[in-house]
Amino acid sequence: MDIKNKKIIVTGGAGFIGSHLVGALLDDGAEVMVLDNFSSGKMSNLSQYSSNRKLRVVKADILDRKRLFKLFRGVHSVYHLATQCLRISINNPQLVHEVNSTGTLNVCQAAQEHKLKRLIYVSSSEAYGSAQYAPMDEKHPCQPTTIYGSSKLTGELYARSFLNTYGLPVVIVRPFNTYGPRSHFEGAHGEVIPKFVLRALNNKAPVIFGDGRQTRDFTYVSDVVEGIILASRADWLVAGTVNIAYGKEVSIAKIARLVLDATGMYKLKPKKGKARPADVRRHYADISLAKRRLKYRPRVGIEKGIKKYVDWVKANNIDLAACLKQEELYNW
Repeated sequence: MDIKNKKIIVTGGAGFIGSHLVGALLDDGAEVMVLDNFSSGKMSNLSQYSSNRKLRVVKADILDRKRLFKLFRGVHSVYHLATQCLRISINNPQLVHEVNSTGTLNVCQAAQEHKLKRLIYVSSSEAYGSAQYAPMDEKHPCQPTTIYGSSKLTGELYARSFLNTYGLPVVIVRPFNTYGPRSHFEGAHGEVIPKFVLRALNNKAPVIFGDGRQTRDFTYVSDVVEGIILASRADWLVAGTVNIAYGKEVSIAKIARLVLDATGMYKLKPKKGKARPADVRRHYADISLAKRRLKYRPRVGIEKGIKKYVDWVKANNIDLAACLKQEELYNW
């Protein structure tokens, strides 16, 4: 699928992954419209692209069906990333259902109404639940443990239904845990690596939820974005699903040690805290399909990636003390 000079929508394009995707699409010559309600996204995430005439940023909510249908007019394809996060789903399942499930239904309807050439639905490894076998390929059973995971899986089912019923060309991408520049540390949106880094740079010990032996397949954001774009270009993947990850599992306890090494805070010792409800025990992606058919090659291993992220935090002169005040330790 060629996107040069094509009008592309990125929902959630002011968010962490979305803003990096926007930059890559602009580099490929696309005309990009960002749709974001800025509940967690930030204009500052897009500031480096603000001079690009092919970028348009629209404050809009995917729950506003009437406006969504108008904005999709004349659009070639949509990358759908707008979402409410896992931690919010624990205390506000209704909101997460409405945004992630009903919002995705709205996006599908708007895409079908205007006969878009491609809907790329960016799902989540949380749709799988904990690994029943590892590495987890795309045929792994989907038994999510959280409302968030269930809502992302519901979005997948809606997307597939629009393919089967109306012929809407749909590609489903399942990224595993993503980290890197612009990732969230604050409030309910805070992710484990930025939270660990923020605490370490403030001379505070990282707090591990549970025993720390749970594993994730952490993937640097540039590798995730490359995988999403490769998937979106692959005509053979229409109606299919693909994992995008680094392809290696790492325990949360090891992540804490790597963060302390990268920040030079060797004297700190990670602390154990209470476990997060419904936390998956093991995630480890089989990315052989992406490697074989998409020629996907993740480049940034976890040690290198954490160091790159720490270097980015330091280079941007972030007010670490002020950021720490925005952190919620148990952010669910």
